[in-house]
Amino acid sequence: MQKNLLIAGIVLLLVVVGAALLLRGGEKPAPAAPAETTTPTGTATAPAETTEAKQAETATATGAKLAEKIVIGTTDKVTDLDPANAYDFFTWEVLNNIMEGLVKYEPGTDKIVPALAESWEVQEDGKVWIFHLRKDAKFCDGTPVKAQNVVRSIERVMKLEGDPSWLVTEFVEKVEALDDYTVKFTLKKPVGFFLAVLATPPYFPVSPKYPDDQIVSDATWGGAGPYCIKEFKRDEYIILEANPYYYGEKPKTPTVVIRFYKDATTLRLALENGEVDIAWRTLRPNDYRELEKDSRFKVIEVPGSFIRYIVVNTKMAPTSEKLVRQAIAAAIDRKELADIVFMGTMEPLYSMVPKGLWSHIDAFKEKYGDANIELAKKLLKQAGYDENNKLKLELWYTPTHYGDTEADLAQLIKEQLERTGVIEVELKSSEWATYVKQLRSGQMMLSLLGWYPDYIDPDNFLTPFLHSGANKWTGTGYANPEVDKLLDEAAVLTDQQERAKLYEKVQQILAEDAPFIPILQGKLYVVTQKNVEGVKVGPSMLLQYYTIYKTTS
Repeated sequence: MQKNLLIAGIVLLLVVVGAALLLRGGEKPAPAAPAETTTPTGTATAPAETTEAKQAETATATGAKLAEKIVIGTTDKVTDLDPANAYDFFTWEVLNNIMEGLVKYEPGTDKIVPALAESWEVQEDGKVWIFHLRKDAKFCDGTPVKAQNVVRSIERVMKLEGDPSWLVTEFVEKVEALDDYTVKFTLKKPVGFFLAVLATPPYFPVSPKYPDDQIVSDATWGGAGPYCIKEFKRDEYIILEANPYYYGEKPKTPTVVIRFYKDATTLRLALENGEVDIAWRTLRPNDYRELEKDSRFKVIEVPGSFIRYIVVNTKMAPTSEKLVRQAIAAAIDRKELADIVFMGTMEPLYSMVPKGLWSHIDAFKEKYGDANIELAKKLLKQAGYDENNKLKLELWYTPTHYGDTEADLAQLIKEQLERTGVIEVELKSSEWATYVKQLRSGQMMLSLLGWYPDYIDPDNFLTPFLHSGANKWTGTGYANPEVDKLLDEAAVLTDQQERAKLYEKVQQILAEDAPFIPILQGKLYVVTQKNVEGVKVGPSMLLQYYTIYKTTS
């Protein structure tokens, strides 16, 4: 999706960093998906009764009624209601509610479960994947979903070459229907995390009404998800109604209305006036703190997969010296950054793999601690620096791309490094378009960046940054043959535990070499009226509407 960084079509093997997301502004999902060699065998079983269903039944039994409608307010916007071109965070959320893929994330988790496919098998060591479709899935107009629909939709994405098409074209060599309910993918190379990629919208089968040869940005035909679009007025509202043909458990709320607001002030006012039941992306940090104290509302904190980090140029003196990079890593006080600049709406991060995603370890905390000034001084002394021969650094930031807080973030990092008494930091800035060019060409010594994942897998947080064949866009000049080897091995394995061991090793080497210094992980907040239940947001950071309900007296 629209990722925060820039990424220039650099692909390595099977990981093309989701850079385009960054270039477009940074907006999308993602947790890691367990990649398994096979999934449920045989036919799909009826889903177990969910917690939401039990809670809803309890609410009904106690005399409360479930509302027929909920209203969600957001400051986000929809781009293209066509998965062949949609590549931003919020639009992917809408598509995940009006469409469905062969697999999906269990709400609130990073666990991949069967969806339109009830089972699958992996052949040729991960190069061939065969999916067996359920026979009761239908589009919003009642048309059955068959293998031919899946193939047509995916080939349509490849043909139209929209922004997210790389998620298909970089991995898939051929997709074919073996019969009405069997789909075969032949990949260009084995991909251990293919299920995570498959869970993204470019793989969703779309209604046969979508034309083969053009993108339809305001399409309301949808797919085979739990909801259908009843009405859409761009930048004003979307009205969703439960899909009467949906194979799974019926949505708790028959109608969902999404209203778009111009800014956080108007969204908060709508919440306080009772015009919306849920305020979702984005209010200001102080709004969340104030609303937490208001008994009319619930503020739900969601761990996010958005990360912030410092890019360190390993080819430019003096950061070409590993001891210097390590000293910088030791001196950073992440908790202070989170508390002072972001008022607790972000949290300290000690790896490029976000907390909550399998294989994450606090590699930098284990090696350096936090705000370890004495260790920083010791490392600097070993590198030949002291109060009489200070280390001089340049720290770059971009003033608007990441919001108004970016200058404050850069200033506080400068102060933290200078607390060593041995470092002097000069702050420099440039607007995003220029910043990206400077980054790619290796012109910046230290620079601040952020990253939203394209797919939820540790690979998407490591390979784009650390593999020498994929990280040219970062401008770090970093290359480590051992890291390349570990990442290549992990990419083709299908056993998650084995992959995790390799990714943990990579994170330890990352902490040792410090070409990137992770600093913060974003949190997301959902604010609801007191009588709203069933809100679940997992590592993908996408809100699933079908679990949400509201009680009325």
